[in-house]
Amino acid sequence: MERTRKPVSARARIVGAVLAVACVGLAVVGSVTFAVQQKRAFSDIDQRLHAQVASLQTVASAGPTGQTSSGSASGDPLNIKNFASVDAYLKAAVALLVPAQNEASVAVLDGQARYRPETLSGFDISHDTAFIKRVVAETRNADAAVLGTARTAQGSLRYIAIPVTMKGDPERGVYIRAVDLDGELAPVTASGATYALAALIMLVAIGTVGWFVVGRLLSPIRHLRDTADAITLTDLGARIPEQGNDDISDMTRTVNSMLDRLEGSVDVQRQLLDDVRHELKTPITIVRGHLELMDAADPADVEATREIGMAELDRMTRLVEDIDALASLEGPDDLTITEVEVANLTRRAGDLVAVIPGHTWLVADVYDGVIAGDSDRLLQAWLQLADNAAKYTPEGSPIEVGSDADATHVRLWMRDHGPGIAPAARHRVFRRFDRAGGSRGVSGSGLGLAIVDAIARAHGGSVAVTDTPGGGATITIHLPLRAEHLPSPVRAGDVLMQREAVE
Repeated sequence: MERTRKPVSARARIVGAVLAVACVGLAVVGSVTFAVQQKRAFSDIDQRLHAQVASLQTVASAGPTGQTSSGSASGDPLNIKNFASVDAYLKAAVALLVPAQNEASVAVLDGQARYRPETLSGFDISHDTAFIKRVVAETRNADAAVLGTARTAQGSLRYIAIPVTMKGDPERGVYIRAVDLDGELAPVTASGATYALAALIMLVAIGTVGWFVVGRLLSPIRHLRDTADAITLTDLGARIPEQGNDDISDMTRTVNSMLDRLEGSVDVQRQLLDDVRHELKTPITIVRGHLELMDAADPADVEATREIGMAELDRMTRLVEDIDALASLEGPDDLTITEVEVANLTRRAGDLVAVIPGHTWLVADVYDGVIAGDSDRLLQAWLQLADNAAKYTPEGSPIEVGSDADATHVRLWMRDHGPGIAPAARHRVFRRFDRAGGSRGVSGSGLGLAIVDAIARAHGGSVAVTDTPGGGATITIHLPLRAEHLPSPVRAGDVLMQREAVE
Protein backbone atom coordinates (compact mmCIF):
# COMPACT_ATOMS: atom_id res chain seq x y z
CA MET A 1 0.00 0.00 0.00
CA GLU A 2 1.43 3.35 -1.02
CA ARG A 3 2.07 5.64 1.90
CA THR A 4 0.45 9.06 1.76
CA ARG A 5 3.03 11.81 1.76
CA LYS A 6 2.62 14.19 4.63
CA PRO A 7 1.93 17.66 3.23
CA VAL A 8 4.39 20.45 3.92
CA SER A 9 2.94 22.84 6.46
CA ALA A 10 2.10 26.42 5.52
CA ARG A 11 4.49 27.54 8.25
CA ALA A 12 7.41 25.72 6.61
CA ARG A 13 6.45 26.98 3.16
CA ILE A 14 6.29 30.61 4.25
CA VAL A 15 9.58 30.42 6.15
CA GLY A 16 11.16 28.59 3.20
CA ALA A 17 9.95 31.27 0.78
CA VAL A 18 11.30 34.05 3.02
CA LEU A 19 14.65 32.26 3.34
CA ALA A 20 14.81 31.70 -0.42
CA VAL A 21 14.19 35.39 -1.14
CA ALA A 22 16.66 36.43 1.55
CA CYS A 23 19.26 33.96 0.23
CA VAL A 24 18.90 35.24 -3.32
CA GLY A 25 19.10 38.84 -2.14
CA LEU A 26 22.17 38.24 -0.01
CA ALA A 27 23.82 36.26 -2.81
CA VAL A 28 23.22 39.01 -5.36
CA VAL A 29 24.50 41.72 -3.01
CA GLY A 30 27.54 39.64 -2.04
CA SER A 31 28.35 38.73 -5.63
CA VAL A 32 28.12 42.31 -6.82
CA THR A 33 30.21 43.55 -3.91
CA PHE A 34 32.84 40.85 -4.40
CA ALA A 35 32.99 41.53 -8.16
CA VAL A 36 33.42 45.26 -7.60
CA GLN A 37 36.17 44.76 -5.02
CA GLN A 38 37.91 42.22 -7.25
CA LYS A 39 37.74 44.54 -10.21
CA ARG A 40 39.14 47.36 -8.11
CA ALA A 41 42.00 45.12 -6.91
CA PHE A 42 42.81 44.14 -10.52
CA SER A 43 42.79 47.80 -11.48
CA ASP A 44 45.24 48.66 -8.70
CA ILE A 45 47.51 45.77 -9.72
CA ASP A 46 47.48 46.88 -13.37
CA GLN A 47 48.32 50.45 -12.34
CA ARG A 48 51.30 49.20 -10.36
CA LEU A 49 52.49 47.08 -13.27
CA HIS A 50 52.07 49.88 -15.78
CA ALA A 51 54.19 52.02 -13.54
CA GLN A 52 57.08 49.75 -14.50
CA VAL A 53 56.79 50.96 -18.07
CA ALA A 54 57.30 54.50 -16.88
CA SER A 55 60.29 53.43 -14.76
CA LEU A 56 62.05 51.59 -17.57
CA GLN A 57 63.04 53.85 -20.46
CA THR A 58 62.87 51.21 -23.17
CA VAL A 59 64.10 52.31 -26.52
CA ALA A 60 64.27 50.19 -29.59
CA SER A 61 68.01 50.93 -30.06
CA ALA A 62 70.59 53.18 -28.43
CA GLY A 63 74.39 53.57 -28.17
CA PRO A 64 76.57 54.00 -25.07
CA THR A 65 77.21 57.59 -24.04
CA GLY A 66 79.14 58.93 -21.07
CA GLN A 67 79.37 55.53 -19.50
CA THR A 68 80.92 55.37 -16.05
CA SER A 69 82.98 52.60 -14.61
CA SER A 70 79.93 51.21 -12.94
CA GLY A 71 78.10 50.88 -16.20
CA SER A 72 75.83 53.98 -15.89
CA ALA A 73 76.19 57.68 -16.51
CA SER A 74 74.88 60.65 -14.66
CA GLY A 75 71.18 61.52 -15.02
CA ASP A 76 68.25 59.08 -14.93
CA PRO A 77 69.66 55.84 -13.51
CA LEU A 78 67.30 53.72 -15.66
CA ASN A 79 67.72 55.58 -18.92
CA ILE A 80 68.85 52.92 -21.36
CA LYS A 81 70.99 55.47 -23.15
CA ASN A 82 73.23 55.52 -20.13
CA PHE A 83 74.14 51.83 -20.47
CA ALA A 84 76.49 50.07 -22.82
CA SER A 85 74.56 46.84 -23.12
CA VAL A 86 71.20 45.23 -22.51
CA ASP A 87 72.78 43.04 -19.86
CA ALA A 88 74.03 46.04 -17.87
CA TYR A 89 70.68 47.77 -18.18
CA LEU A 90 68.69 44.77 -16.97
CA LYS A 91 71.08 44.22 -14.06
CA ALA A 92 70.61 47.81 -12.94
CA ALA A 93 66.86 47.64 -13.39
CA VAL A 94 66.57 44.53 -11.23
CA ALA A 95 68.80 46.07 -8.56
CA LEU A 96 66.95 49.41 -8.43
CA LEU A 97 63.31 48.24 -8.80
CA VAL A 98 62.95 46.15 -5.67
CA PRO A 99 59.64 44.17 -5.64
CA ALA A 100 57.19 44.80 -2.84
CA GLN A 101 55.33 42.12 -0.92
CA ASN A 102 53.41 39.75 -3.21
CA GLU A 103 55.56 40.93 -6.13
CA ALA A 104 58.40 39.35 -8.09
CA SER A 105 60.75 40.44 -10.85
CA VAL A 106 63.32 38.80 -13.09
CA ALA A 107 65.50 39.88 -15.96
CA VAL A 108 65.55 37.47 -18.88
CA LEU A 109 68.32 37.58 -21.44
CA ASP A 110 68.03 35.54 -24.61
CA GLY A 111 65.34 33.37 -23.09
CA GLN A 112 67.16 32.59 -19.86
CA ALA A 113 66.63 34.10 -16.41
CA ARG A 114 69.73 36.19 -15.77
CA TYR A 115 69.08 38.46 -12.81
CA ARG A 116 66.72 38.47 -9.84
CA PRO A 117 66.52 40.93 -6.91
CA GLU A 118 69.10 40.36 -4.19
CA THR A 119 66.70 41.72 -1.58
CA LEU A 120 63.74 39.37 -1.96
CA SER A 121 60.79 40.95 -0.13
CA GLY A 122 58.37 39.28 -2.49
CA PHE A 123 58.71 35.87 -4.11
CA ASP A 124 61.03 34.30 -6.70
CA ILE A 125 59.93 33.42 -10.23
CA SER A 126 63.39 32.95 -11.73
CA HIS A 127 63.12 29.16 -11.53
CA ASP A 128 59.73 28.94 -13.20
CA THR A 129 61.01 28.04 -16.67
CA ALA A 130 57.54 27.35 -18.07
CA PHE A 131 56.36 30.81 -17.12
CA ILE A 132 59.52 32.44 -18.47
CA LYS A 133 59.21 30.59 -21.80
CA ARG A 134 55.60 31.74 -22.10
CA VAL A 135 56.52 35.37 -21.50
CA VAL A 136 59.49 35.24 -23.89
CA ALA A 137 57.22 33.81 -26.58
CA GLU A 138 54.64 36.56 -26.02
CA THR A 139 57.28 39.34 -26.27
CA ARG A 140 59.30 37.89 -29.13
CA ASN A 141 57.67 40.07 -31.75
CA ALA A 142 56.37 42.80 -29.39
CA ASP A 143 57.70 46.33 -29.35
CA ALA A 144 55.75 47.39 -26.28
CA ALA A 145 55.00 45.99 -22.86
CA VAL A 146 52.78 42.90 -22.67
CA LEU A 147 50.21 42.59 -19.86
CA GLY A 148 48.78 39.20 -18.97
CA THR A 149 47.66 36.66 -16.42
CA ALA A 150 49.12 33.20 -15.97
CA ARG A 151 48.41 30.21 -13.79
CA THR A 152 51.70 28.84 -12.46
CA ALA A 153 52.91 26.46 -9.83
CA GLN A 154 53.13 29.40 -7.44
CA GLY A 155 49.55 30.46 -8.10
CA SER A 156 47.85 32.98 -10.33
CA LEU A 157 50.16 35.75 -11.50
CA ARG A 158 49.36 39.08 -13.07
CA TYR A 159 52.42 40.21 -14.95
CA ILE A 160 53.87 42.79 -17.30
CA ALA A 161 56.76 41.96 -19.63
CA ILE A 162 58.87 44.78 -21.06
CA PRO A 163 61.11 43.87 -24.02
CA VAL A 164 64.57 45.52 -23.91
CA THR A 165 66.77 45.90 -26.99
CA MET A 166 69.69 48.14 -27.88
CA LYS A 167 71.30 49.02 -31.19
CA GLY A 168 74.62 47.38 -31.54
CA ASP A 169 73.76 44.70 -28.97
CA PRO A 170 72.40 41.48 -30.43
CA GLU A 171 71.09 40.29 -27.10
CA ARG A 172 67.37 40.62 -26.46
CA GLY A 173 66.21 41.06 -22.94
CA VAL A 174 62.86 41.03 -21.14
CA TYR A 175 62.13 42.60 -17.79
CA ILE A 176 59.29 40.76 -16.05
CA ARG A 177 57.33 42.12 -13.11
CA ALA A 178 54.66 39.83 -11.62
CA VAL A 179 52.10 40.16 -8.83
CA ASP A 180 50.67 37.22 -6.85
CA LEU A 181 46.93 37.53 -7.45
CA ASP A 182 46.07 35.11 -4.67
CA GLY A 183 48.01 37.20 -2.18
CA GLU A 184 46.67 40.52 -3.44
CA LEU A 185 43.10 39.24 -3.51
CA ALA A 186 43.39 37.60 -0.10
CA PRO A 187 41.70 40.59 1.66
CA VAL A 188 38.90 40.50 -0.91
CA THR A 189 38.56 36.74 -0.50
CA ALA A 190 38.62 37.11 3.28
CA SER A 191 35.93 39.79 3.14
CA GLY A 192 33.88 37.52 0.87
CA ALA A 193 34.24 34.64 3.30
CA THR A 194 33.31 36.95 6.18
CA TYR A 195 30.29 38.16 4.25
CA ALA A 196 29.27 34.55 3.47
CA LEU A 197 29.56 33.61 7.15
CA ALA A 198 27.62 36.71 8.20
CA ALA A 199 24.98 35.95 5.54
CA LEU A 200 24.69 32.36 6.79
CA ILE A 201 24.26 33.59 10.37
CA MET A 202 21.68 36.11 9.13
CA LEU A 203 19.78 33.38 7.29
CA VAL A 204 19.76 31.25 10.43
CA ALA A 205 18.51 34.25 12.43
CA ILE A 206 15.84 35.06 9.82
CA GLY A 207 14.75 31.43 9.74
CA THR A 208 14.58 31.18 13.53
CA VAL A 209 12.75 34.47 14.04
CA GLY A 210 10.54 33.82 11.00
CA TRP A 211 9.61 30.38 12.29
CA PHE A 212 8.30 31.78 15.57
CA VAL A 213 6.72 34.88 14.00
CA VAL A 214 4.94 32.89 11.28
CA GLY A 215 3.92 30.33 13.88
CA ARG A 216 2.37 33.09 15.97
CA LEU A 217 0.64 34.61 12.96
CA LEU A 218 -0.70 31.22 11.87
CA SER A 219 -1.71 30.12 15.35
CA PRO A 220 -5.32 31.28 14.78
CA ILE A 221 -5.43 29.04 11.70
CA ARG A 222 -4.15 26.09 13.72
CA HIS A 223 -6.73 26.89 16.39
CA LEU A 224 -9.33 27.10 13.63
CA ARG A 225 -8.34 23.64 12.40
CA ASP A 226 -8.37 22.20 15.90
CA THR A 227 -11.68 23.88 16.65
CA ALA A 228 -13.21 22.59 13.43
CA ASP A 229 -12.06 19.07 14.34
CA ALA A 230 -13.57 19.40 17.82
CA ILE A 231 -16.97 20.68 16.68
CA THR A 232 -19.76 18.14 16.45
CA LEU A 233 -23.52 18.42 16.22
CA THR A 234 -23.74 17.68 19.92
CA ASP A 235 -21.03 20.19 20.91
CA LEU A 236 -20.81 23.51 19.07
CA GLY A 237 -19.34 25.46 21.98
CA ALA A 238 -15.67 25.42 20.93
CA ARG A 239 -14.27 28.85 19.99
CA ILE A 240 -10.97 30.17 18.65
CA PRO A 241 -9.01 32.43 21.05
CA GLU A 242 -9.06 35.99 19.74
CA GLN A 243 -5.80 37.89 19.93
CA GLY A 244 -4.11 40.64 17.96
CA ASN A 245 -5.51 43.21 15.59
CA ASP A 246 -4.63 41.99 12.10
CA ASP A 247 -6.38 40.32 9.19
CA ILE A 248 -6.03 36.83 10.68
CA SER A 249 -7.48 38.06 13.98
CA ASP A 250 -10.38 39.55 12.04
CA MET A 251 -10.86 36.17 10.38
CA THR A 252 -10.84 34.57 13.84
CA ARG A 253 -13.56 36.90 15.06
CA THR A 254 -15.57 36.28 11.89
CA VAL A 255 -15.31 32.50 12.30
CA ASN A 256 -16.30 32.76 15.97
CA SER A 257 -19.28 34.88 14.98
CA MET A 258 -20.22 32.27 12.38
CA LEU A 259 -19.94 29.54 14.99
CA ASP A 260 -22.14 31.58 17.35
CA ARG A 261 -24.80 31.87 14.66
CA LEU A 262 -24.46 28.22 13.76
CA GLU A 263 -24.76 27.16 17.39
CA GLY A 264 -27.77 29.40 17.88
CA SER A 265 -29.40 28.07 14.72
CA VAL A 266 -28.83 24.45 15.72
CA ASP A 267 -30.07 25.14 19.25
CA VAL A 268 -33.28 26.76 18.10
CA GLN A 269 -33.84 24.01 15.55
CA ARG A 270 -33.48 21.45 18.31
CA GLN A 271 -35.82 23.48 20.47
CA LEU A 272 -38.26 23.78 17.61
CA LEU A 273 -38.19 20.03 17.05
CA ASP A 274 -38.66 19.42 20.76
CA ASP A 275 -41.58 21.83 20.89
CA VAL A 276 -43.17 20.41 17.75
CA ARG A 277 -42.77 16.90 19.13
CA HIS A 278 -44.38 18.03 22.38
CA GLU A 279 -47.23 19.82 20.63
CA LEU A 280 -47.93 16.91 18.29
CA LYS A 281 -47.73 14.34 21.05
CA THR A 282 -50.82 15.71 22.81
CA PRO A 283 -53.32 15.48 19.92
CA ILE A 284 -51.92 12.09 18.89
CA THR A 285 -52.29 10.82 22.45
CA ILE A 286 -55.83 12.19 22.66
CA VAL A 287 -56.91 10.63 19.35
CA ARG A 288 -55.29 7.29 20.18
CA GLY A 289 -56.84 7.22 23.67
CA HIS A 290 -60.33 7.89 22.36
CA LEU A 291 -59.92 5.33 19.61
CA GLU A 292 -58.84 2.69 22.14
CA LEU A 293 -61.78 3.45 24.42
CA MET A 294 -64.35 3.88 21.64
CA ASP A 295 -67.22 1.40 21.52
CA ALA A 296 -67.49 0.53 17.85
CA ALA A 297 -71.01 -0.81 18.41
CA ASP A 298 -72.22 2.51 19.83
CA PRO A 299 -72.92 5.01 17.01
CA ALA A 300 -72.98 7.93 19.45
CA ASP A 301 -69.55 7.00 20.84
CA VAL A 302 -68.18 6.61 17.32
CA GLU A 303 -69.51 10.05 16.32
CA ALA A 304 -68.09 11.70 19.43
CA THR A 305 -64.71 10.07 18.86
CA ARG A 306 -64.80 11.19 15.23
CA GLU A 307 -65.46 14.80 16.22
CA ILE A 308 -62.62 14.73 18.72
CA GLY A 309 -60.24 13.24 16.14
CA MET A 310 -61.19 15.81 13.50
CA ALA A 311 -60.71 18.67 15.96
CA GLU A 312 -57.26 17.44 16.93
CA LEU A 313 -56.31 16.92 13.29
CA ASP A 314 -57.45 20.48 12.52
CA ARG A 315 -55.23 21.73 15.35
CA MET A 316 -52.26 19.80 13.96
CA THR A 317 -52.98 21.21 10.51
CA ARG A 318 -52.90 24.77 11.87
CA LEU A 319 -49.65 23.98 13.65
CA VAL A 320 -48.03 22.70 10.45
CA GLU A 321 -49.28 25.72 8.48
CA ASP A 322 -47.86 28.13 11.07
CA ILE A 323 -44.51 26.30 11.11
CA ASP A 324 -44.44 26.50 7.30
CA ALA A 325 -45.23 30.23 7.43
CA LEU A 326 -42.47 30.80 9.96
CA ALA A 327 -39.95 28.83 7.90
CA SER A 328 -40.91 30.59 4.66
CA LEU A 329 -39.63 33.91 6.01
CA GLU A 330 -36.05 32.70 5.76
CA GLY A 331 -35.92 33.07 1.96
CA PRO A 332 -34.48 36.31 0.55
CA ASP A 333 -37.07 36.23 -2.24
CA ASP A 334 -40.04 35.67 0.04
CA LEU A 335 -40.74 39.38 0.55
CA THR A 336 -42.02 41.50 -2.31
CA ILE A 337 -40.78 44.97 -1.41
CA THR A 338 -42.86 47.82 -2.80
CA GLU A 339 -43.93 51.26 -1.69
CA VAL A 340 -46.66 50.79 0.89
CA GLU A 341 -49.08 53.57 1.77
CA VAL A 342 -49.46 53.19 5.51
CA ALA A 343 -52.87 54.96 5.59
CA ASN A 344 -54.41 52.50 3.11
CA LEU A 345 -52.81 49.57 4.93
CA THR A 346 -54.23 50.79 8.25
CA ARG A 347 -57.75 51.22 6.90
CA ARG A 348 -57.65 47.80 5.21
CA ALA A 349 -56.51 46.18 8.46
CA GLY A 350 -59.38 47.93 10.25
CA ASP A 351 -61.87 46.64 7.71
CA LEU A 352 -60.61 43.06 7.96
CA VAL A 353 -60.49 42.84 11.76
CA ALA A 354 -63.97 44.34 12.06
CA VAL A 355 -65.51 40.96 11.20
CA ILE A 356 -63.90 39.25 14.20
CA PRO A 357 -66.81 38.76 16.62
CA GLY A 358 -67.01 39.55 20.31
CA HIS A 359 -65.21 42.94 20.29
CA THR A 360 -65.60 46.51 19.18
CA TRP A 361 -62.87 47.37 16.69
CA LEU A 362 -61.73 50.99 16.27
CA VAL A 363 -59.17 52.61 13.94
CA ALA A 364 -57.68 55.15 16.32
CA ASP A 365 -54.80 56.78 14.39
CA VAL A 366 -53.76 56.73 10.74
CA TYR A 367 -50.30 57.73 9.55
CA ASP A 368 -50.28 59.28 6.11
CA GLY A 369 -46.92 58.24 4.71
CA VAL A 370 -45.09 55.69 2.59
CA ILE A 371 -42.68 52.94 3.61
CA ALA A 372 -40.86 50.17 1.74
CA GLY A 373 -42.23 46.76 2.55
CA ASP A 374 -44.36 43.78 1.64
CA SER A 375 -47.94 44.89 2.17
CA ASP A 376 -49.32 41.32 2.27
CA ARG A 377 -46.84 40.23 4.93
CA LEU A 378 -47.40 43.38 6.99
CA LEU A 379 -51.14 42.84 6.79
CA GLN A 380 -50.63 39.21 7.84
CA ALA A 381 -48.68 40.35 10.89
CA TRP A 382 -51.29 42.95 11.81
CA LEU A 383 -54.16 40.46 11.51
CA GLN A 384 -52.20 38.01 13.66
CA LEU A 385 -51.95 40.73 16.34
CA ALA A 386 -55.69 41.25 16.08
CA ASP A 387 -56.41 37.53 16.39
CA ASN A 388 -54.11 37.30 19.40
CA ALA A 389 -55.77 40.31 21.06
CA ALA A 390 -59.25 38.88 20.43
CA LYS A 391 -58.34 35.58 22.12
CA TYR A 392 -56.90 37.13 25.28
CA THR A 393 -59.22 40.09 25.73
CA PRO A 394 -62.55 39.72 27.58
CA GLU A 395 -65.49 39.55 25.22
CA GLY A 396 -67.12 42.92 24.58
CA SER A 397 -64.01 45.01 25.34
CA PRO A 398 -62.79 47.42 22.66
CA ILE A 399 -59.63 46.83 20.63
CA GLU A 400 -57.94 49.67 18.77
CA VAL A 401 -55.89 49.57 15.59
CA GLY A 402 -53.62 52.42 14.54
CA SER A 403 -50.44 53.67 12.95
CA ASP A 404 -48.15 56.63 13.65
CA ALA A 405 -44.51 57.56 13.21
CA ASP A 406 -41.54 59.33 14.76
CA ALA A 407 -38.33 60.62 13.18
CA THR A 408 -36.99 57.19 12.25
CA HIS A 409 -39.75 54.58 12.45
CA VAL A 410 -43.35 53.91 11.49
CA ARG A 411 -45.37 52.13 14.19
CA LEU A 412 -48.22 49.72 13.47
CA TRP A 413 -49.95 48.86 16.73
CA MET A 414 -52.78 46.86 18.21
CA ARG A 415 -54.12 48.06 21.57
CA ASP A 416 -56.43 46.04 23.82
CA HIS A 417 -57.95 46.69 27.24
CA GLY A 418 -57.71 43.22 28.69
CA PRO A 419 -55.60 41.84 31.55
CA GLY A 420 -52.35 42.91 29.86
CA ILE A 421 -49.00 41.14 30.04
CA ALA A 422 -46.92 41.22 33.20
CA PRO A 423 -43.45 42.83 32.73
CA ALA A 424 -41.82 39.65 34.02
CA ALA A 425 -43.46 37.63 31.24
CA ARG A 426 -42.62 39.96 28.37
CA HIS A 427 -39.19 38.40 27.80
CA ARG A 428 -40.96 35.23 26.61
CA VAL A 429 -43.90 36.82 24.82
CA PHE A 430 -42.55 35.80 21.43
CA ARG A 431 -41.33 32.33 22.32
CA ARG A 432 -42.74 29.47 20.32
CA PHE A 433 -45.64 27.48 21.74
CA ASP A 434 -45.88 29.69 24.80
CA ARG A 435 -48.89 31.61 26.08
CA ALA A 436 -49.22 34.45 28.54
CA GLY A 437 -49.92 33.09 31.98
CA GLY A 438 -49.30 29.57 30.69
CA SER A 439 -52.91 29.25 29.60
CA ARG A 440 -53.56 26.25 27.40
CA GLY A 441 -57.29 26.84 27.13
CA VAL A 442 -56.84 29.15 24.15
CA SER A 443 -56.85 27.54 20.74
CA GLY A 444 -53.95 28.10 18.40
CA SER A 445 -50.54 26.76 17.50
CA GLY A 446 -48.57 29.10 19.77
CA LEU A 447 -46.63 30.47 16.81
CA GLY A 448 -48.70 33.54 15.98
CA LEU A 449 -46.54 36.23 17.56
CA ALA A 450 -43.37 34.41 16.51
CA ILE A 451 -44.56 34.92 12.93
CA VAL A 452 -45.25 38.60 13.66
CA ASP A 453 -41.76 39.01 15.06
CA ALA A 454 -40.24 37.25 12.04
CA ILE A 455 -42.11 39.51 9.60
CA ALA A 456 -41.01 42.62 11.48
CA ARG A 457 -37.39 41.53 11.47
CA ALA A 458 -37.58 40.61 7.79
CA HIS A 459 -38.44 44.27 7.21
CA GLY A 460 -35.56 45.44 9.39
CA GLY A 461 -37.85 46.29 12.31
CA SER A 462 -38.89 44.87 15.65
CA VAL A 463 -41.89 44.17 17.86
CA ALA A 464 -42.41 45.51 21.38
CA VAL A 465 -45.02 45.06 24.11
CA THR A 466 -46.08 47.96 26.32
CA ASP A 467 -48.91 48.70 28.74
CA THR A 468 -52.14 50.26 27.58
CA PRO A 469 -53.16 53.27 29.68
CA GLY A 470 -55.96 52.11 31.94
CA GLY A 471 -55.04 48.45 31.58
CA GLY A 472 -54.29 46.09 28.77
CA ALA A 473 -51.42 45.48 26.37
CA THR A 474 -50.23 47.32 23.28
CA ILE A 475 -48.16 45.39 20.77
CA THR A 476 -46.32 47.59 18.28
CA ILE A 477 -44.49 46.74 15.06
CA HIS A 478 -41.62 49.21 14.50
CA LEU A 479 -40.57 49.58 10.85
CA PRO A 480 -37.76 51.75 9.40
CA LEU A 481 -39.05 54.92 7.86
CA ARG A 482 -36.58 54.84 4.95
CA ALA A 483 -36.05 52.01 2.50
CA GLU A 484 -32.23 52.25 2.62
CA HIS A 485 -32.39 51.17 6.25
CA LEU A 486 -33.85 47.81 5.30
CA PRO A 487 -31.43 44.89 5.78
CA SER A 488 -31.58 41.59 3.93
CA PRO A 489 -34.48 39.35 5.03
CA VAL A 490 -33.64 37.37 8.11
CA ARG A 491 -32.68 33.71 7.83
CA ALA A 492 -34.42 30.82 9.52
CA GLY A 493 -31.86 30.76 12.33
CA ASP A 494 -32.42 34.46 13.03
CA VAL A 495 -36.18 34.01 13.02
CA LEU A 496 -36.18 30.95 15.23
CA MET A 497 -33.83 32.56 17.72
CA GLN A 498 -36.34 35.33 18.41
CA ARG A 499 -38.79 35.49 21.20
CA GLU A 500 -41.83 33.27 20.95
CA ALA A 501 -45.47 34.22 20.88
CA VAL A 502 -48.30 34.06 23.37
CA GLU A 503 -51.46 33.05 21.59
